[in-house]
Amino acid sequence: MVKKMSGLLFIDDEEGVRRSIQRALKKEPYKTYLASNGEQGVDLIKENINQISTVISDYKMPGLDGLETLSMIGSLNPEITRIILTGYATMKAAIQATNNGIDGFLTKPFDNMELRAKIHEISVRKYLKQFIPEQVYREIDNSPTALKPKFHEVTILFSDIRNFTGMSQNIRPEELVEFLNNDYFTPMGEIAFEHNGTMDKHMGDGMMVVFGSPISCADDTLRAVSAAVAMQEKAKEIDQRLCLKTGLRLKVGIGICTGNVFSGILGSLRKKEFTSIGMPVNIAARLQALAKGGEILIASNTYQKLNGIIQADVLPKVLVKGLDQPITVYKVR
Repeated sequence: MVKKMSGLLFIDDEEGVRRSIQRALKKEPYKTYLASNGEQGVDLIKENINQISTVISDYKMPGLDGLETLSMIGSLNPEITRIILTGYATMKAAIQATNNGIDGFLTKPFDNMELRAKIHEISVRKYLKQFIPEQVYREIDNSPTALKPKFHEVTILFSDIRNFTGMSQNIRPEELVEFLNNDYFTPMGEIAFEHNGTMDKHMGDGMMVVFGSPISCADDTLRAVSAAVAMQEKAKEIDQRLCLKTGLRLKVGIGICTGNVFSGILGSLRKKEFTSIGMPVNIAARLQALAKGGEILIASNTYQKLNGIIQADVLPKVLVKGLDQPITVYKVR
């Protein structure tokens, strides 16, 4: 079930339009907030950051225009659904806005019933996008055939919390969910995204991130290891805060491996996912399991591709299931 909207903010410099929206939405099961300009709208978001889940802003306004306003709101809370309201004369600009991160657009004049249906449609689409990695969604949106199966080189990153099972037995389920979502998945996922990593899946308290799929770049390996370093720095910061307040700890082990994998859409008729499979995935998972809290272990092929840019120390070889010979492992400093 799609999460119910907790509040809607409408921003327009015309009082008549604001009144029309308020009348159109008065029977909806959520609170409607009104603002006469972009600056006021941004202030309302700051004051009600957890109460407003959807914002509709007029495109042309004095001061901050609609795109600037929605961009600022997105930086405050990227989960907010952002919709631009435009007249037909600026339709092209509105369509371009949706290509630049805005979730959808509405045109005026509008019919009340159509307005409510459109808001619901855009909100649902925004919600469903959370289940698909942003890079995969963009590829599907650009071309339905862009995700065709292929063998190619990627760098796989696995991350996992140390002693998570032990901690989970001593806290309430609500605290556990808040800890995983707010202190682990969200900050680590944002770091992966900033380094252009594709969040492949969450597995309990583990994460698998792929660098080089569906879009590959020459520096995929460097970005993967750089993301891992940033994750450990963030985990250390969060761990210090958690220890003082809750007694929870965020000690993370990370394993990374580079190599050829199969990437494609796999699954049943009712549930599919775009993922990568192959020996590098297994090796990265194995290195993650060996890593202590705060450590980043990388395979030798990953280390070689770094060309000395990131310092690492060689460790004793380890045997990985599926391989006949032990592999060389490095620990990032």
